[in-house]
Amino acid sequence: MVGQSHEALHRIFQKDPALLTRALQKVLDVPFPEPREIAALNVDLTEIEPVERRVDTLLRAETDEGTYLLVVESQGKVDDRKRGSWPYYLSYLYEKYRCEPVLIVITQSSATARWASRPIQLGFPGWYSLTVRPLVLGPDNVPVIADERQAERDVPLAVLSAMTHGRGPGAAAILESLASALGTIDPDSAAVFVQFVDSCLADPQAKQMWRDLMTAIQYFWRHPLAEQVREEGRVQDRQEMILHILEWRGIQVTDAVRERVKACTDLDRLEVWAQRAVHATDVTELFAEE
Repeated sequence: MVGQSHEALHRIFQKDPALLTRALQKVLDVPFPEPREIAALNVDLTEIEPVERRVDTLLRAETDEGTYLLVVESQGKVDDRKRGSWPYYLSYLYEKYRCEPVLIVITQSSATARWASRPIQLGFPGWYSLTVRPLVLGPDNVPVIADERQAERDVPLAVLSAMTHGRGPGAAAILESLASALGTIDPDSAAVFVQFVDSCLADPQAKQMWRDLMTAIQYFWRHPLAEQVREEGRVQDRQEMILHILEWRGIQVTDAVRERVKACTDLDRLEVWAQRAVHATDVTELFAEE
C-alpha cells in the first residue's frame, strides 16, 4: 500500500518541476541542460497485458540539447522487483516518445540509496545487453538546510531537505528554518509544502514539532490543504489511541488488527472503536456488527 510519505517524495517535483533539474545539477553534480520548458506526463505505462505498470512522476524537459523524460521513483525500501520494472519503464518510454529517459530515485533511507545506486545489468557477465544506472537523491547527498536565509533562497529545496532529513538529529533546525522561509512565498504553495513535509516526517517528535510550528503560523491553517493535514493528524492520533488502549488492557493486537485500525480514516468509526476498546475483553468486539 502506497503511503503519504511515498507520494509526497515524488509529488514535490510535480509541484515544482524545476526543483528536479536543480537537484540534478547542484546535488548530484550532473551537467543536465537548463530546460526551456518542463511539463508533467501521464505516468501509466500499462500496455495490453493485465499487469499495471506505473511510474511515480514523469516529466518532459525541453532543453537546447534535446528533449528528456525525467522518471522519478520514490523508494521506501529495497525492492528487487525494480530490477525488472525500472529497465522496462525506460525502454518503454523511449519506444513510445523517442526521447532519452533519465531515472531518478528519491529515498529517505541511506541503505536504500546505496542499493538503488547500484547499476542494474542484464545479460551475460562482461557483455551486458542492458545497463541501467539510476541517479539517486537521499540523505547522504541532499543538502541539510538548517539556515533561515539559505532556506529562503530556495524554498522547494529546503522542503526537500526537510522531507529527506526529517528523522535525523538536525531535524529541529531544519524545520524551524523552513517554517520561517515558508512565510516568504505565496500561501497556497506554502500550504502544499506544509502537507508534503507533514506526510514525510516519520519521527513522532519531529512531526509534532512541525505541527506546533505550523499552528503558530495561523494563516497556513486557513487553507483547505492545511486543514487536511490537521484532519490526518487527528485520524493518526485516534488510531494510536485505540491500539494503546488495547495493549494497556492486555488484549493482544495482531498485525491484521493493527493494519485494519491504521487503514481506517473515518473519525466517527475510529471513535466507536475507541469506546469499544475501553470495555472489550477480546479484540473481535472492536469490529462487532461490521
